[in-house]
Amino acid sequence: MNRQLLHTPEGVRDIYGKEYARKLAVEDLIHDRLRLYGYQDIQTPTFEFFDVFSREIGTTSSRELYKFFDKEGNTLVLRPDFTPSMARCAAKYFMDEDIPIRFCYAGNTFTNTGSLQGKLKEVTQMGAELIGDGSVQADGEMIALVVESLLEAGLKDFQVSIGQMEYFKGICAQAGLDEQTENELRSLISDKNIFGAEELLTGRGVAQSYCKMLLKVSEHFGSVEVLNEAKGLVNNPRSLEAVRRLENLYRVLQSYGVAKYVSFDLGMLSKYNYYTGIIFKAYTYGVGEPVVKGGRYDRLLGYFGKKAPAVGFAIVVDDLMSALERQKACAYEEDEIRVLTYHASDYEEKLLEARKLRAKGIRTVLRPDL
Repeated sequence: MNRQLLHTPEGVRDIYGKEYARKLAVEDLIHDRLRLYGYQDIQTPTFEFFDVFSREIGTTSSRELYKFFDKEGNTLVLRPDFTPSMARCAAKYFMDEDIPIRFCYAGNTFTNTGSLQGKLKEVTQMGAELIGDGSVQADGEMIALVVESLLEAGLKDFQVSIGQMEYFKGICAQAGLDEQTENELRSLISDKNIFGAEELLTGRGVAQSYCKMLLKVSEHFGSVEVLNEAKGLVNNPRSLEAVRRLENLYRVLQSYGVAKYVSFDLGMLSKYNYYTGIIFKAYTYGVGEPVVKGGRYDRLLGYFGKKAPAVGFAIVVDDLMSALERQKACAYEEDEIRVLTYHASDYEEKLLEARKLRAKGIRTVLRPDL
């Protein structure tokens, strides 16, 4: 026997027994919360045409996609995230729909990362997408739903950090940055590489006043008070409107009763190009990566022929389970399994007993007495 066949490839793993039971229980709790808000289940294919996740749409880079070909020669990819698939579905099946659409989903995503650093290449995500509603109230519903879903799953100590892509983009436009410079700068600031960002701006001849504004973006993080500081440092309408929207969002979150779980970070800039307004991530201790990622993507559906605003989020279930385990916060206890053993002489009797127990909802195993 080839013992190598007993092992999984790097970046994937088996989940079984009590661990998998706990994961399914948490997924059920989150799913119930999503449905409580009126979100309807949708299932999309595990693989799509390459162009659904193309560079123009702004999702995962090509080198991190699992690519293969069908017999017609089309390039296909395993989905790296759900949002472009949701946008494609909405454009295909609800092209003429004006009423907001609410989707929720669960499934696995695949990212062929070169440097693992303990990260899985296949993870389970659950999420929700609200399509056709561009209001700040829709933003608030998404973030409130994130908070309530995490609480429902058993997580108590976490923070949802909220950013605004338009604040940064407004300064970039005012400074006259080209798209390539803006993308490079966004990556550097997102990685908190301020020295690299300063070197980039100086090398591109950006005026000192704009350099100061752009570099200070990373300093605007904390409670709602940082919004006043951020507003006082800019003078372009686009950035000012972005801050005003965050202030309105905070009031919506206060109405939901979840404001204590949120903070703000205007230096949080996603690598996904399709985000256009608010972005947010949920962090907790015991896990190095955010357990939730989300934001507004008002132009994404336009790539598929439907102009509609949208906002959504994805919970990385595997990271959430790690956090729950390390914080000893998963309250799920698997029901005990009753074991009935039988001999050939009393099989019928034990089978009847097992059927009665199962009818009462008691998990029962019937096995021979060896």
